[in-house]
Amino acid sequence: MERRVNERQLSVLQWVEAGCPAGVWETNSYKTTCQALHNRGLVTVSRKSGQWSVTLTSAGQHYLTHGTYPSRGSRPRETQAAAPRPRSIRAQEKSPTQPKPSPPSQPRVTLTEQLLQELAEAGGRIVKSGRGPDLEKWPSRVATARRSGRIPETKELYGNWCRDGYEIKLVDIPAWRLAVLEPVPVPARLTRPHTLVRAMQNERQPLGLTRSVQGRALRLIQALITAAEAEGHTCSAGQTGYAPPSHRRRRAHPHFTVTAQGQPVGFLVLQEQDRTEHVATEKELAEAKKHSWVRIPRFDYTPSERLRFILSGGQPHRASEWADAPGRALEEQLAEIAQDVTLRGQAADRRRQDEAEAARQKRIGWEAAMEQARIRYAEAYRVRHLEFQEAAWRHATRLTEYVSAVRTRVEAMPPGQTRAEAEAWIS
Repeated sequence: MERRVNERQLSVLQWVEAGCPAGVWETNSYKTTCQALHNRGLVTVSRKSGQWSVTLTSAGQHYLTHGTYPSRGSRPRETQAAAPRPRSIRAQEKSPTQPKPSPPSQPRVTLTEQLLQELAEAGGRIVKSGRGPDLEKWPSRVATARRSGRIPETKELYGNWCRDGYEIKLVDIPAWRLAVLEPVPVPARLTRPHTLVRAMQNERQPLGLTRSVQGRALRLIQALITAAEAEGHTCSAGQTGYAPPSHRRRRAHPHFTVTAQGQPVGFLVLQEQDRTEHVATEKELAEAKKHSWVRIPRFDYTPSERLRFILSGGQPHRASEWADAPGRALEEQLAEIAQDVTLRGQAADRRRQDEAEAARQKRIGWEAAMEQARIRYAEAYRVRHLEFQEAAWRHATRLTEYVSAVRTRVEAMPPGQTRAEAEAWIS
C-alpha cells in the first residue's frame, strides 16, 4: 500500500502541475521532494544535458484529482508523462516568450486547513477519539499546523492527550503577550541611587557578587526599582550582604522585594558560574591514592560576568528566571521583568476579588438557606400544632360520646345504690 503524500509533497506536486512557476521556493529543497515523488511514480525527474526538469505523470494527475493512487490494473507498465511538455526551471527563467502554463486546478484542502476549519466550527476545541495509528498521528499534525504559518497571529494552537483521546485547542494569545513594551532605561552611573541601592552599596560585599559585576548589578536594580515605583509598587530591602551557597541558590532569601497590589515579589540576584575541567594536582593524586574516600572533583567553577535574576512569589506569567544570554543581555529583558511583576500583582488582586466574591456568594447562599430553614420550621410547627389540636379534638369527641352512652345506660337502670353510684361517677 502506497503511503499518502504529506503536505510538503502535495504542495510540490501542485506546483509541478501549475507549470513550475519561478519564485515559489526560496531554496532548492523542492528538488529533494521531487525525487521522492519520482520514486512513487507521481512525477518524472530528468537531468539531460545537465539541465534539471520535472514532469507530472498520469499517476500524479490522478492523485491530484482523486487524492488517491490509481488502481494497479489501470497503471501503465512504464511511467509516462501526462503531457509531453518538459518543465525546466532554467528554460522558464531564460525564455520570456514561453507560453503561459494552463491555469492550475482547484488545490486540495490540506490537513491544516481542515483542522482549522473544524476548530472554527467547534468553537476552538475538539477531541480526537478512537485508537490506532490515525490517533497517534495527531501530535505531529498539530506540530505541522504550527509550522505552516496559517495560524492567526493572535491565536495559539495546543494539543494534549486527555482521557477521551487527543484534545486540540485554538485559543487567543493573552493581551499582555501582544503588548509592545517600552524599554527600561539603565543609568550609566549611579549619581542619585535609590535608598535600597545605597544600602546595598554600603555592604562589605553587595549581594555577594564579585567586584567586577557589582556596579552593573546595582544599576540594573536601580532601573527595576525606578520602573516598579513608577507603576505604583513599593520596594523593601532583604538580606543584601551575602551570596547563597551553591546548593541553595534558588531557595535563598531574596535580596529585595517589590510589592505590587499587595503581592510581594522577591528578587534574588545571582552571579553565574563558568565550569571548566579540573586538572588534578600531585597532592590530590597522592591523597586519592592514599585514602579511598578522597574524591577528586571533575570540574572547577569560577564566577563569570553574567548575572541572573530569580523571582519568587505570585503567579508567574512570562518566566521566573531571567539571565544574560548570547545576544540578549539583561538590560534588554528588564521591561519583561517589570511587566511580570505588574502581572503578578494584577493576578493577586483578581484572586482576592474572586475570593471576596466567592465569600459574598457563600454568605448570600447561607442567608437564603437560613431564611428557607426558618420558613420550613414555622410551617412544620404549624403542622405539628394542627395535628395536636386535631388529636385533642378527636380524643374529646370520643370521651363525650362515651359519657353520653354511659348516661343513657344509667338512666335505664332501676333506682338503687348502683344507679346512685353511677350517676355520681357521671357527675
